[in-house]
Amino acid sequence: MSVLIAIPARYASTRYPGKPLVTLQGASGEAKSLIRRSWDAACAVKGVDRVVVATDDDRIAKAAVAFGADVVMTSPACANGTERCAETLENIAEDFEIIVNLQGDAPLTPAWFVADLVQGLRDNPAAQVATPVLRTEGKALNGLLQDRRAGRVGGTTAVFGADHNALYFSKEVIPYTGQSYGDGDETPVFHHVGVYAYRPEALLAYPQWATGPLEALEGLEQLRFLERGVPMLCVEVDAHGRQFWELNNPEDVPRIEAMLAEMGHA
Repeated sequence: MSVLIAIPARYASTRYPGKPLVTLQGASGEAKSLIRRSWDAACAVKGVDRVVVATDDDRIAKAAVAFGADVVMTSPACANGTERCAETLENIAEDFEIIVNLQGDAPLTPAWFVADLVQGLRDNPAAQVATPVLRTEGKALNGLLQDRRAGRVGGTTAVFGADHNALYFSKEVIPYTGQSYGDGDETPVFHHVGVYAYRPEALLAYPQWATGPLEALEGLEQLRFLERGVPMLCVEVDAHGRQFWELNNPEDVPRIEAMLAEMGHA
């Protein structure tokens, strides 16, 4: 099945304007922009037919072209990354059986997360959309809780049924657990990894639907699918000891740089 990876990137982020061009220093001391690191993460995935940066901003496009990226310009009217991916698919006028949205704020996304996600969609014909979830250990869960206490959105959590179809996603930490966990303890909380794989029919239908109340309240684009009754498969992935974090706030820069250094990423 042919696979396209689109990396949606916009300059006018509400929480962190200009985020795609923020530089992150790696283990070698070299600083690379967030969009460059996201591009590198996408290009590391095997079995992909095409990778593109999807943006509405000339500054991001110029920076991406400079490091050799394939860029598709999209409208500034796109409300979120899923809408931008849908417009990208329309603009390139090529047929792909699976379109992956690798959001440009997750440069630590391991290649196998995306590969497992694509395989999950291939193995489940009824699923229209798939997204990875990562069971947290105590260290990650405590970080999420600390961010919420400080009024920051540190990540999104997911709950799903026995069939692994999503029940809900939230910027709050769900499900509630009153227990305390050590850094290495397994917890019942799943961190939602901000990557999506869509079948083209579901992706192209998405922009035609109005924003629902849950999507508006949480600010989570994937809730539009759930509010429309579209099955979304949660694919559990294994970090294999790798740390994972999205760049949501300026405070996340040193955290991600520390992870890059610890993992030896240049």
